[in-house]
Amino acid sequence: MMSGNQEGQVGNKDESGGGGCGRNCLSTCCLLQGGAKLPLYSFSKSAKDSGRSLEEKVPHSLFLDRLLKVWEDRRLRGLFHHDITACETKILPGEHGFIVVLVEGRDLKKRPTEFGLDKVLQNFDGRKFNFTKIGQEEVLFRFEESETDEARYLEHAPVMASACPNVIAINVSPIAYGHVLLIPRILDCMPQRIDRESFLLAMHMAREAQNPYFRVGYNSLGAFATINHLHFQAYYLTEPFPVEKAPTQRIATLGSGVKISQLLHYPVGGLVFKGGSSPEDLSDVISSACIFLQDNNFPYNALISDSGKQIFLLPQCYAEKRAQGKVSREILEKQVNPAIWELGGHFALKRRQDYEEASEGSIYSFLEMVSLSEERFAEMKGNILEALANGGVKDIMERAERDGKFVSNDPSCKN
Repeated sequence: MMSGNQEGQVGNKDESGGGGCGRNCLSTCCLLQGGAKLPLYSFSKSAKDSGRSLEEKVPHSLFLDRLLKVWEDRRLRGLFHHDITACETKILPGEHGFIVVLVEGRDLKKRPTEFGLDKVLQNFDGRKFNFTKIGQEEVLFRFEESETDEARYLEHAPVMASACPNVIAINVSPIAYGHVLLIPRILDCMPQRIDRESFLLAMHMAREAQNPYFRVGYNSLGAFATINHLHFQAYYLTEPFPVEKAPTQRIATLGSGVKISQLLHYPVGGLVFKGGSSPEDLSDVISSACIFLQDNNFPYNALISDSGKQIFLLPQCYAEKRAQGKVSREILEKQVNPAIWELGGHFALKRRQDYEEASEGSIYSFLEMVSLSEERFAEMKGNILEALANGGVKDIMERAERDGKFVSNDPSCKN
């Protein structure tokens, strides 16, 4: 996700209002002290559920209309490393309907990962690439809660000196139409770790789209987040994800009304969260589960689906297996790093040969390797459910530490 500014390009000063360091960046020098004016989308927390499903054709919301319109403008201005609209895409025949897109040479243009993959929690390092260094031309708009409880969009809104805005920016290496980043409280420079406030913000983003084809994803460190600066990804794809079609089995219902299920007949073991008396209830439960995993050094991915009504939590151990030399050269040469989109069933392939030879069997086998073993997943599931039943993660974390559990990575990756 290398930005234009990181490649030596200088942004347009007219867009920032002048002043600052001259790079028209998103740091305080240009964003607060430079008199920047950025578009602002204000969302309403009380927005009603559209009630639409994947089977229904739906009109775009104000939010999604604006996002796709401004994203298309950035595409026409040549701010992306490739034109995703010109990339070949196909659905593989088979039970799951895995989706593959050919983006040749994508990894050659992406910024290399600047941290180790063995620790899920790492401190923010301002010397390394982070999103305050991107240009304001890459920003679509700010995303803030409405003061009037009504959604609205302002084309030119001053950034107040005391502000710490939530920013929606383009992903300069997109794998689908409308591929963007949500960067909560960008100037707080938070590392890539879930907190309750930020996850709820991502839930509001999914809900505001009012369209089940707009999904929001999260990758922890060790599960192929490439930047250690808190962010979510999102894009618009008018096909159901294979993981969304997988059958599930109910395993628990919490006092808040949140229902927890597990995936069945899918190559990646995962939990599915739905329901609750409010979006806050659902967000709080999934946040607690995410915090439990990251505090115990387990890499994971999360997918906010169905306009924020359904969330998939998918732990994985591919980076550990790769570090131990347990991934074949043939697979390594494909350069597929399984993040949330891949675990959900949407693959960006970099070589034409891999695209032409892709099959349901090869994708399924790869995802099976990425997933935890059945035994380890069952153990993790039980501990997460116990933590949630106790109303939090603190007690179960202390017990797990005493018992010697969840201190190291998945033992199934070491066999």
